Amino acid sequence: MMTISYPVKNGLYINMTNRCPCSCTFCLRQNADSVYGSDPLWLDREPTVAEVCADLDKRNLSDFEEIVFCGYGEPTERLFDLLEVAKYIKQKSDIKLRINTNGLADLIWGEPTAHYLKGLIDTVSVSLNATNAEDYQKIVRSKFGIGSFDAMLKFTKDCTQYVQNVVMTVVDVVTSKEEQQKSKEICEQLGATLRIRPFEE
Repeated sequence: MMTISYPVKNGLYINMTNRCPCSCTFCLRQNADSVYGSDPLWLDREPTVAEVCADLDKRNLSDFEEIVFCGYGEPTERLFDLLEVAKYIKQKSDIKLRINTNGLADLIWGEPTAHYLKGLIDTVSVSLNATNAEDYQKIVRSKFGIGSFDAMLKFTKDCTQYVQNVVMTVVDVVTSKEEQQKSKEICEQLGATLRIRPFEE
């Protein structure tokens, strides 16, 4: 049995893929197979769009404040399937939709992707993780290499044109106060909001 959706606090999270172009040094999945007491999030295979929608039909969406595309992988690896699911949800509910992402969708798909989110995604939360390309690559270990940092920043800035709420996050235990201040300045330049999140999330 695969875990496609799982509740976390006031949100319902959707786990559509285990693929990810990064191998972040702090990634929770390196040390566990689940979060917040969920069933294991490693997928036997990727669920189809129909299977994801069927799984959501079993849930009372009014029990949740938002739906978050975030599992044990980078959700934009399945960007267009994700958007099909988002369309399905929007047809049946006015619940807010969020994507938690590493911001590398443009590199994954080889084209600008932020515009695809317009009208479907309410919040994009991008993992910033570092304030320069070298430190970023040491932390996230992207398969796309040193250019990943600038691509992530561009994606974030692009999202501000199409998505109402754009957030960037850093993890408290792997960033200093100075880095957090610099991160805030980067967010201000891009038009995003900084969130310093605890390691456990």
